[in-house]
Amino acid sequence: MRVSLVRCALVCLIAVCIVAEAGRAAERFTLDGEYDLSGERSSETQTFSMESRLVTYALDGSRVGTDVFRMRLRCVPSGVSGKEADEYTCLRFTLEQDGGPEVSIPVLRNWSYLLDEEGIDDRGQVFGIDHARFEGLVDSLGAAVPIGKRYHVYNAFIDYHGFCDFFARPAAEGNGIQHLKKIGDGIVHAAAFSEAPTNLGAGISEGSSFVNGEITLEFKGLSVVNGSPCALVRYDSGESSFKMILKPMPEMEVVTVGSSHYWGDIYRNLETGWVEKVTMTEVVVSETALPGPPDKVNAVIERSITILNVTEAGPGR
Repeated sequence: MRVSLVRCALVCLIAVCIVAEAGRAAERFTLDGEYDLSGERSSETQTFSMESRLVTYALDGSRVGTDVFRMRLRCVPSGVSGKEADEYTCLRFTLEQDGGPEVSIPVLRNWSYLLDEEGIDDRGQVFGIDHARFEGLVDSLGAAVPIGKRYHVYNAFIDYHGFCDFFARPAAEGNGIQHLKKIGDGIVHAAAFSEAPTNLGAGISEGSSFVNGEITLEFKGLSVVNGSPCALVRYDSGESSFKMILKPMPEMEVVTVGSSHYWGDIYRNLETGWVEKVTMTEVVVSETALPGPPDKVNAVIERSITILNVTEAGPGR
């Protein structure tokens, strides 16, 4: 009888603690509350997985090809490493082309670099990503990665940092995520109408660029990812455009122009400041001028990206 009473008391105590904790959480995270998204991220090493799918459509709507790019990236904050900037290491990178086997990119395995938070470094490289690393890419089967696919391998790093280190962190100047205080708040981001170079080594010439439209951020609500409370922030690129100048051979120039519209959600941990999840959808319509028949080729591409924080240990996990 005494044992039963003790057990009952313990159950009641646990229930009271759960209710109390739920009450405290409700007080901290309410739909009409005000939130501070200006804080720096906690000094803890993080690991992320990223998958990017690129589907090409014919003009009759049929799918003509699908490429899948997968990356695992580790971030060691400068506060942990003692280096001048956050250090990122690509633990692995794989590629599937048009239903073929998944192959890795050996030169990217365990490649480390320091993030340039200024955006473009003194060599014109976005986020300080070294262009030379992507010259002459060869997969694990010994096959050369085509110029167009090589660009998308490089662009995976640009996409990751754009969402996780640019949109999800306070802007150094102008409007940024720090100006979203309450659910329903919206801003035009400081990067609206900005132009970024997209040249990459010998294959994609200078003069290639991507021009953003009116980039907006909206504080949509609250969510839970990896057991952690998150601010759910919507981003939208507006009407964007681009120009790519490819040189498949020294004496040949192929120019592609087109429009882009990308949008998605960022789930930012309210306690640590780290991104827990990112989703993106992009629709691209382009026209490529060729030096011979058929003279022009039109394409429609849909891209989708999912980034997940897969850190094994940390607050809320």
